[in-house]
Amino acid sequence: MKKKVLVIGGGFGGLAAALRSNKLGFDVTLIERLDMLGGRARVFQRDGYRHDAGPTVITAPFLFEELFEIYNEKLEDYLNFVPLDPWYRFYFHNGKTFDYRPSIEDTNKEIRKFDENDVKGYENLLNTSKEIFKIGFEQLSDKPFSSFWEMAKQVPSLLKLKSYLTVSQLVNSKLKNEFMRKAFSIHPLLVGGNPFTTTSIYALIHYLERKWGVYFCMGGTGKIVYELEKLMMRNNIKIQKNTDVEKIIVNNRKVTGVKLINGEIIQADVVICNADPPTVYKEMLEPKHRKYVLPKLEKSVQYSMGLFVLFFGSKKQYHSVAHHTIWMANRYKELLKDIFDHKILTEDFSLYLHRPTATDQTFAPSGKDSFYVLCPVPNLQGNINWDKEGSILRDRIVSSLDETIMPSLKENIEADFWMTPEDFKNDYRSMYGAGFSIAPIFSQSAWFRYHNKDKKISNLYFSTAGSHPGAGIPGVLCSAKVVEKLIKKDFNIL
Repeated sequence: MKKKVLVIGGGFGGLAAALRSNKLGFDVTLIERLDMLGGRARVFQRDGYRHDAGPTVITAPFLFEELFEIYNEKLEDYLNFVPLDPWYRFYFHNGKTFDYRPSIEDTNKEIRKFDENDVKGYENLLNTSKEIFKIGFEQLSDKPFSSFWEMAKQVPSLLKLKSYLTVSQLVNSKLKNEFMRKAFSIHPLLVGGNPFTTTSIYALIHYLERKWGVYFCMGGTGKIVYELEKLMMRNNIKIQKNTDVEKIIVNNRKVTGVKLINGEIIQADVVICNADPPTVYKEMLEPKHRKYVLPKLEKSVQYSMGLFVLFFGSKKQYHSVAHHTIWMANRYKELLKDIFDHKILTEDFSLYLHRPTATDQTFAPSGKDSFYVLCPVPNLQGNINWDKEGSILRDRIVSSLDETIMPSLKENIEADFWMTPEDFKNDYRSMYGAGFSIAPIFSQSAWFRYHNKDKKISNLYFSTAGSHPGAGIPGVLCSAKVVEKLIKKDFNIL
């Protein structure tokens, strides 16, 4: 009989792990606590508007292509990835804009609007990013860090790349203009990190985008989830939705199955968690198995920020708003310190706007626009009453957009709703409602991050944002590749 793999969680990391495990010859079942797959990439439908709930920036599309190729199918038969231009539009507090574009020549024209000297600085930043990419992505992103010595081998290379610097320190060493420094250090926030504390390894994202581009999938990330679900069904992977785990059952240092909230027992030879690792260790394992895998005290674990996400439709279209817009407040370092360190909700904020109707009109009724606005906020370690503050923050965001890049928004907004860190905790069982699990600081990266395989339980694996290599779509898809390598080794699969 085939050995049974149980995947807990239907986010991208779980979908990829299920497909890769099935191809290895296992009998695979995936369980998802919500009524749809996708996890943070679920889809909301409201009054004719469609909203991708979470990840919207697609880079490294080959990682999706691989999931179809291992079944001798072609991604392009099901999905249409279109390149974006600009990749991101930055709107600064003084009204200046900066378009980060696919062409380096076009990007340099934009940089010259701020500082001619930073054109050379950006070239230097890209060259450094390429060197970090060669090690951080090509050599480390799909490498299992089960042993400290596996990482120790990479220490000389990491030191050569000055990975002990933060992203902000690295960017500031190359660029001098304050606006360019902000724009080119923003990437860690897309994976839950503060640019002023996130290891400069994450500066590889600059070259990653240059190498493969920034894309949107027509139909959104929800379309990707839908087609991966169909791929799973074509290959006899069983899917159970509305199914939540109460306890992972362990006997003699091996998982034998899980107990569901409804009392049902599902037996398994292998369990792969796409769930948040802190939640797995605190809530799903018995106390004797709750020993943290991070080589540090639990109280010192640093989590990513929380997210306030406002979804809405607009009765008018805002053609001047790009597909991806970064709307930046005057304060930068100080604002991030308030969010990450002080964990207080301030009067000011910075925003990421997603306007899918800039590329795909099917997200809204004819003549209208669909939006979501993501606002970094403190996670639930802060003392914020979201039942009260949610509507207040909603109004402040709408007013700020109305006064700047979206005039008359107050009169045209409709069908709006929002998610707070409380929703992230309740819907995704994310510890402290953190948007991206633990923060990507140096002491929580590679071997220091949650391992892709438990150190004591021989058949418990992790394919998720909180495990190596980290958050973001490329991160969780690479996490599934790491798990595949570990399982092949553990079960002697050639």
